[in-house]
Amino acid sequence: MSAQEFVIVGGGLAAGTAAVTLREEGFDGHLTLVAGEAHKPYARPPLSKAYLASLDDSEVWVQDEAWWGDHDVDVRSGLHANTLDLDARSVLLEGGTAVPFDRLLIATGATPRRLEVPGADAAGIHYLRTIEDSRGIHEAISAGDKRVVVVGSGWIGMEVAANARTFGNDVTVLSHSRVPLSSALGDELGEVFAALHEEHGVHIRRGEAATAFRTEGGAVTGVEYAGGVVDADVVIVGAGAVPLVSLAQDAGLEVASGILVDAGMRTSADGVFAVGDAANPYHPVVRQRLRSEHWANAIGTGKTAALNLLDRGVEYDDIPYFYTDQFDVGMEYSGYAPLLEGTHVVYRGDVAGREFVSFWVTPRGRVVAGMNVNVWDVNEQVQGLIRSQSPVDEAKLADPGVPLGDLVVDA
Repeated sequence: MSAQEFVIVGGGLAAGTAAVTLREEGFDGHLTLVAGEAHKPYARPPLSKAYLASLDDSEVWVQDEAWWGDHDVDVRSGLHANTLDLDARSVLLEGGTAVPFDRLLIATGATPRRLEVPGADAAGIHYLRTIEDSRGIHEAISAGDKRVVVVGSGWIGMEVAANARTFGNDVTVLSHSRVPLSSALGDELGEVFAALHEEHGVHIRRGEAATAFRTEGGAVTGVEYAGGVVDADVVIVGAGAVPLVSLAQDAGLEVASGILVDAGMRTSADGVFAVGDAANPYHPVVRQRLRSEHWANAIGTGKTAALNLLDRGVEYDDIPYFYTDQFDVGMEYSGYAPLLEGTHVVYRGDVAGREFVSFWVTPRGRVVAGMNVNVWDVNEQVQGLIRSQSPVDEAKLADPGVPLGDLVVDA
């Protein structure tokens, strides 16, 4: 194995996790990581949560600065991969350097979806993807007393809105959907988070999309929408993300809403793998493709790909997981979104007090997703219920006096 050349393209959590796993699993060949950004690999979820609040990057980095040199990883920071040549088995970098590989991992991630409306290039309009983006938003909102408009009511939008309001700004969210977070949680639970924000003074304009940005002297002064206009000193757009697939697509790899990979993260080209936000993998449990843009997916697919770069023959079948922190509410969610249609929600605990667990249950009594809100140390049991695929007694599921572990039946 020592004679082999492995190359990882990407500098996020999936790429970093794969590099660490390769070394931990005994790969002693040459390992190059093309980071793209001018940093060593780091995790992005804190950028809209704790890092945005404090700029404390102690939990952002995948490994400390010294680790990469100590483990002989050739990190090419600040360079992007321009071209993938599958015939020559090489990646052409900015500046013309060709990096050869025997096996390649693509972890190019995603990029924020840009709004193409009048005034979209004005100063004061922010998108969030990188450390620099998070620092820029922090600088814009941390002093408070600003009129902040958040365009989008997904996880990033609502997390940024919570931080902006906590800093003492006047915050308005333009929610394209009638209920924030409804695409992820449904209306019923989306309203729980909407009420949380409204109780903290966030204004939510429901069912509205930005149609234009008003500007003066090149800087944003307001956001227009069908129902009117809201004045703004700062705008943060959270309108989703688009997987970065051009490197793979231009090389002829199969692409459809991400780079198509099997459950082992293998692309359509021999010896080439893809992970993280850029990949669209087949999930063996739901028996369909399931692309996820969350922290746990980056870690899980990164580890799986690394093991298969070493010919271990493993599949990625983890239950999708994500978390959020907004005001005084913390939440963990596990489950399979493709299976939620036709389910109903069973609650355990105090929904009004925002200290509860909710379960999405099929008509046959199977739990396919669960969310614990300000209730901790239960996610393992929630995942056990999902993984068991066995019917549950809904009365016991709703009863806080019945330990969740007692309801888990081994699959």
